[in-house]
Amino acid sequence: MASETKVAANADGKMTIGELAQRTGMTIRNIRAHQTRGLLPPPEVHGRTGYYTEEHVARIELTREMQAEGLNLEAIRRVLESTGGSSKEMVDFARAVRAPFEDETPEIFGPADFAESWQTKTIDEKLLRKAEKLGVLRVLADGNIEVISPRLHRAASRMIDFGVSPAAAVALAAKLHEHADAVARAYVDLFTEQIWEPFDKAGRPDEDWHKVTEALEGLRPLASDALLAMFQITMGEETEKAAEQTLTNAGKPQRGRGRKRR
Repeated sequence: MASETKVAANADGKMTIGELAQRTGMTIRNIRAHQTRGLLPPPEVHGRTGYYTEEHVARIELTREMQAEGLNLEAIRRVLESTGGSSKEMVDFARAVRAPFEDETPEIFGPADFAESWQTKTIDEKLLRKAEKLGVLRVLADGNIEVISPRLHRAASRMIDFGVSPAAAVALAAKLHEHADAVARAYVDLFTEQIWEPFDKAGRPDEDWHKVTEALEGLRPLASDALLAMFQITMGEETEKAAEQTLTNAGKPQRGRGRKRR
């Protein structure tokens, strides 16, 4: 009879504490400690046996992820307490928030190869520190250089091919970073004000979590497309203005030239 009950419970997706421990890789002792701290809701009890569900698995996953982000257990408890029990949705949303904006695999360069890409014999350490401060590269403990965005590095290398100095390329990256930060903040504010705050004021209903997560994920490509489209418009405008000014200046007589000889 007991085995039949266990099979039925397992068929319903329910687990004993031992099965939960095996599923999550946690010890039974730590699972019970999480329950005592309020990190896990109590199990559903049948007779003398407590049964756990996917909700408990999601809670444990979220707790681990938050610990990896540096939150202590008390802070995690407060976050979980404020979600109204929507742990699985919180896991999905937390993953969406921490997901990279775009997947780009960093590349590792030896010092000589990196200097060659900048068309210099040796690396300017001061310039390297500026680029590192911008977050576009990282100097590793072994002296190699990790390029965070190979796409950006290739763009800088091509500009250097055209005659732009490495210092000017890094200065341009600094300006781009400054303006990109403002653009990113505008999108974050848009998401917070138009999507998160109304959802939060509504009490974070369980049925709307997926909409919030989908909106967050959907804004990523939309932000890229909108930024590129606007950049193309403004780049065209600025190029046209510069061309007009250049042609105007070219038509003006230069000093010391064009004077009639006596």
